[in-house]
Amino acid sequence: MVEVQKQKDHNLRVVMVKGREDAQNALADVGCDQTGVRWMTPKAMHRVIRVKKLSTKAAIILKQEMLSKGGEAALSRDAGIFAVEETDVLLMGTLRQYDELCKKLKMQPFGLRHLADEIKEVLANYEHKEVRTLPCRDLSLTLGERTLVMGILNVTPDSFSDGGKFFDLGAAVEHAHQMVEDGADIIDIGGESTRPCTWDEEPLSAADEIQRIMPVLKRLLQEIKVPISVDTYKAQTARAALDAGAHIINDIWGFQRDREIAGVAAEYDVPVILMHNQDGTEYQDMMGEILAFLRRSIQIAEDAGVKPENIITDPGIGFGKDREQNLVALRCLRELRSLGKPVLLGTSRKSVVGKTLDLPPNQRLEGSIATIVWGIAQGAADIVRVHDVKESVRAVRMTDAIVGS
Repeated sequence: MVEVQKQKDHNLRVVMVKGREDAQNALADVGCDQTGVRWMTPKAMHRVIRVKKLSTKAAIILKQEMLSKGGEAALSRDAGIFAVEETDVLLMGTLRQYDELCKKLKMQPFGLRHLADEIKEVLANYEHKEVRTLPCRDLSLTLGERTLVMGILNVTPDSFSDGGKFFDLGAAVEHAHQMVEDGADIIDIGGESTRPCTWDEEPLSAADEIQRIMPVLKRLLQEIKVPISVDTYKAQTARAALDAGAHIINDIWGFQRDREIAGVAAEYDVPVILMHNQDGTEYQDMMGEILAFLRRSIQIAEDAGVKPENIITDPGIGFGKDREQNLVALRCLRELRSLGKPVLLGTSRKSVVGKTLDLPPNQRLEGSIATIVWGIAQGAADIVRVHDVKESVRAVRMTDAIVGS
């Protein structure tokens, strides 16, 4: 008689490893010692990197080196037979494999030595998220400890979201006080309606914009104790606001519409928010082009003297993107961490919510909250910009508790 051995239930599961801390905890949980944890953590973290427009000769060497380390590299079929001069490359490997790859690339020609530095930098940016203080003149913000909430204060007669509800000085000041009471960490004042616009659209003059925001700004600087951001892309407006005491400049054109604003921000040594924007919705590689735009904005800012640690990026949800493109940008939001800068997410009452749920601006609260919860859960959003502060603060704090920010 053959004895049938009872099969054991091993209770298998796929372990979620989103970052270094997850990997360390998973290894420690199975009893690895500290040396083992340090050695195996990079092996537990897999990353995919896209390299744009690499020479075919360099791409072939890169693929061979990545394969030799146990990783993978995909490139154009035509590059494999040298039918094209350039190709994009998709690298796939663990952090340990990338580390070994970069050591070998340092000894290779065709610009691969420089590529090794770029790979190290983008991986370090993607993994790194620290708790630090962001000086805002006489005030400060703590980044990385929890998600910050920026309350929107539109002092415009034609805002898409509130229809000029706070164009009156008294109403605007009262609303700002209420947002701070509800938990806003920053108040963002806008004097020009920022519904999606084009490069050649007639803008509100700087003089009119200053006339709208200055009475509110001066009152709030005296009455509330959180940093005040001014939403403008005009150097003249930025100078007037900073001269009055504003703490942050939020530019929806990422310093690429009026480049003098970069010098103004540097002169006053304030944090800046650089948003992606463009005329039209045509892309060949949308996320790649968003990151390329923001890299140019960062370079403009730093060349003008803005400190690197004072720069915050924004993917520009609702600007230069249709509904599907906005959803893709949200889905791929964590890719912005490749830039090594904090990320602001502004989705509140945007058209992507309205078109997805078929709702007017005043009924988009739940959809807006879903987008900010998603951004935080992805480990991507450091600041969220919202109209409905009380409800959003509650959602943010609950999400932070789950994520463990």
